[in-house]
Amino acid sequence: MSGESNVVYIGRKPVMSYVLAVITSFRGSNAKEVTLKARGRAITTAVDAAEITRRRFMEELKVGKITIGTEEIKREEGGTRNVSTIEITLTSE
Repeated sequence: MSGESNVVYIGRKPVMSYVLAVITSFRGSNAKEVTLKARGRAITTAVDAAEITRRRFMEELKVGKITIGTEEIKREEGGTRNVSTIEITLTSE
């Protein structure tokens, strides 16, 4: 989980780690929305975390907004490469 209480950055941990982070963000700080942010291969983990949270643990959640994009990452050997990104906003009613 990140320093911002309503943003969860997705990486290489197991999916259930991020599901727990989302649930903690909603219940711990009474947030109305939580955003999952991921890029590259972690995008599938972000989608899985959002769906598991919505379907198994917090059925009242809705998907508020999904934003996709591309970031340019500088390579060590020079040049850049493009990496896909996604932001999934979950909202509670």
